[in-house]
Amino acid sequence: MKRIWAYLQRHYSDIYKGILLIASLIAIVSFFPKEATFKYEYTKGRPWMHNDLIAPFDFAVLKAPSEIENEKKKIKENKVLYFDFDISLNEQRRKDFTGDFEMFWGAKYGDDTEYEKLRQKTLDAGLMILDSILTRGVIQPVPELDGKPDDYKIGLIIQNSAEKIRLKDIYNVHTAYEKIGSMLSRVKDADTVLLKQLLEESILQNVFYNEKVTNAEQNKLLNEISLTRGMIQKGERIISKGEVIDNGKYQILESLRQEYKTKSGGKGHYLLILIGQILLVSISLTVLVFFLYFFRKDVLQENKKVLLILLIIILMVFITSLVLKYNVHYIYFVPLCLSPVLIRVFFDTRLALYVYLITIILIGFLVPNSFQFVFMELITGIITIFSIVNLQKRSQFFFTAVIVFVSYSAIYSGLVLIQEGSLSDIRTMNFLMFAGSSVLILFAYPMIYLFEKVFGLITDVTLMELSNTNSRLLRELSLRAPGTFQHSLQVANLAEESIYEIGGDALLTRTGALYHDIGKMDQPMYFIENQVTGVNPHDELTYEESARIIINHVINGVERAKKNKLPEQIIDFIRTHHGTRKVEYFYLMQKKDNPDEVIDERRFTYPGPIPFSKETSVVMMADSVEAASRSLKVIDEETINDLVENIINKQVETGQFTNSDITLRDITKIKKILKRNLLNIYHIRIEYPK
Repeated sequence: MKRIWAYLQRHYSDIYKGILLIASLIAIVSFFPKEATFKYEYTKGRPWMHNDLIAPFDFAVLKAPSEIENEKKKIKENKVLYFDFDISLNEQRRKDFTGDFEMFWGAKYGDDTEYEKLRQKTLDAGLMILDSILTRGVIQPVPELDGKPDDYKIGLIIQNSAEKIRLKDIYNVHTAYEKIGSMLSRVKDADTVLLKQLLEESILQNVFYNEKVTNAEQNKLLNEISLTRGMIQKGERIISKGEVIDNGKYQILESLRQEYKTKSGGKGHYLLILIGQILLVSISLTVLVFFLYFFRKDVLQENKKVLLILLIIILMVFITSLVLKYNVHYIYFVPLCLSPVLIRVFFDTRLALYVYLITIILIGFLVPNSFQFVFMELITGIITIFSIVNLQKRSQFFFTAVIVFVSYSAIYSGLVLIQEGSLSDIRTMNFLMFAGSSVLILFAYPMIYLFEKVFGLITDVTLMELSNTNSRLLRELSLRAPGTFQHSLQVANLAEESIYEIGGDALLTRTGALYHDIGKMDQPMYFIENQVTGVNPHDELTYEESARIIINHVINGVERAKKNKLPEQIIDFIRTHHGTRKVEYFYLMQKKDNPDEVIDERRFTYPGPIPFSKETSVVMMADSVEAASRSLKVIDEETINDLVENIINKQVETGQFTNSDITLRDITKIKKILKRNLLNIYHIRIEYPK
């Protein structure tokens, strides 16, 4: 049991990576549809590159999506509007008309019986005209009828029975008024003036639009659209080798592919398909691990970086699978170019391209027309990486989004021209999806911030922002401790050039050097570079008190950095820039003034830790050398040479670089660079031979 536990402890990192890979394998395979993949690859407008294809079974030929859409469009354009004819209103309107007539007649003629015959003829004529108009119907004006011709047919529902009639066979309010005038002109021995006013007020709409029935009938017709046209019999030749795939052949092949997937859904097929998917995904992930092992061991050694890479791959496959389940036509809305952007920001362009290649190969097993898909996504992804090679500001993502849209549009147009021979079949919807995918790339900004916090990583974009000397913390340092600020600038310049020479992260080194002494802001006057008045407050303190203040600038710096939410990678420079060395001046003075006293060396020693990377080691060297050079009374080539040699050799002797991957060869190069730059800083000319 102890051996097993010891083995697990020694190989914990490798075991963790194995668990990550297995979990990623399971996740990716779970997103794959458990159906067979059609083994033939084909593209519209290109020759059939395989042997003659014979139908293996009977299958129906599916209509093309565009054909179905055209049929739906025609149904919607030619839909019949249905109206209810409310006959019950007619009788009520007759009664109302009779009552209104008696009132109007009485107001005009009174109770005089002399006009009784005229009254009766007028009433009869009015009822006749009213019945004529209401029986034919007065239709309700609705926006759906705007622009419809007189011959347009509507559905008229009378007592649950529908019939088709033309619009001109029914009145609207305007034509009803015209009909009243026409009929009154033929009436004799009646008061037509009174009738005209009364009839116009009595006309009402009795034919009303029935939206529910209209939509129901339209949906019925839409649902009745046949999705197929014709059949292919088993043994029938579908296409011959070398034959160009036109629209008809393409649709037959698509129909065969769909039927093939349907017929391969049994349990036996399911298990075999699952095994095949596991094999393919395993090979893809294994190739990725080999790439990291041979070319980026630094990434493979850090589990959180491996986890981030796998998470981005899984996320892209997951989003694509969701979109495919919803609607395959929205596949180009998926922001796959987000993957190389994120990988490039956290790592480099080479790894970004390789991870993106693995991602689109995996997704290629999911999508139809995989060759066209992989080609479009690969070229666009490469162009995306080109656009962020020199990523320095987050605003560059807007430029990248534009580049992605242009690339998608150009490649899609080229593919359509190859396949169709014209631009008439270009779908505007695809350009909208390209635009949406490009806009979604801007989500890289919040995702970078999220991944930085979750995985504890830092990007060049963040480092560029932090290294801006107008950032709030550095601005505060320049105001409160101007001497320290100038010292930090010099250290940053020295360290950046040194790390660039030996190979390392120059931007990280420069940024860490700028912040390494921010702890001096709490008591700036206790550090000699800020003493401009000639007064040294250490004169009033004991050596131990002075040493404690000097040492505390490291502790204070770490606290201030955490308070201002600086990344841990920057805080590491603050922790390690003095390592576990002593505050030499005050330690030696304490020994000199108190030779018989036992000195507690811990009170004069920095808490550490010692540097653990090339970058932190270089900053320690540059910081010590730059600070010591300010105390030289005689500055020439010899003194600077001795200074650099003595300080760095002392750091090596005290084991300050034992945890770092820096070599003696690197240290020798750094010494030369520091010497040369210090000579330039102090404007010392090298003495030439006489």
